Amino acid sequence: MEQDRIDELFGNLKGSFDFEAPQDGHQARFLEKLNQSKGVTSLPQKKSNWWKPLSIAASIALIGMLAVQVFSSNPSIKEQVVEIAPEVSQTEFYFANLIEEQVQQLKDEKSPETAKLVDDTLQQLDKLGKDYEALEQELVNGGNSKIILNAMITNFQTRIDLLKEVLTNIENIKNIKSYYDENVTI
Repeated sequence: MEQDRIDELFGNLKGSFDFEAPQDGHQARFLEKLNQSKGVTSLPQKKSNWWKPLSIAASIALIGMLAVQVFSSNPSIKEQVVEIAPEVSQTEFYFANLIEEQVQQLKDEKSPETAKLVDDTLQQLDKLGKDYEALEQELVNGGNSKIILNAMITNFQTRIDLLKEVLTNIENIKNIKSYYDENVTI
């Protein structure tokens, strides 16, 4: 009997059912009203996460910019010189280490008697270093490579000879000073 009543009820309502989808946010509004009627406070609604796609896009743009800089960067003058004449890097490494050792020895020998000599030598070495950089630039710009390479080697040899001569002069100054110190009578 009860089954018949239900069938009759649905039979009378046939064709009047609403098949449309509810509006956006219907469920959230319904739950909020339900919670208010029960005295439950609702949790704040989750805001849209528009910043996530934006941060992903920004990350991709940043990676792209870095990649462009890395792949389009111009090689340094040293790298270009090594590309033109690979033997230069080995020669430069050898001479640079030798010169650096002697410069350190020169700085260690600096005293009040030799300060002027040491300072002048360091200035001359700076000038020779700038000349060497100019030779590197000239080599990169397409100058006669054999002549420039010879000039580069001569530059290194000049620096080494200068350092040896100054160190010898400092030794002479120290020997003369110690000789006079020994022979001074009171």
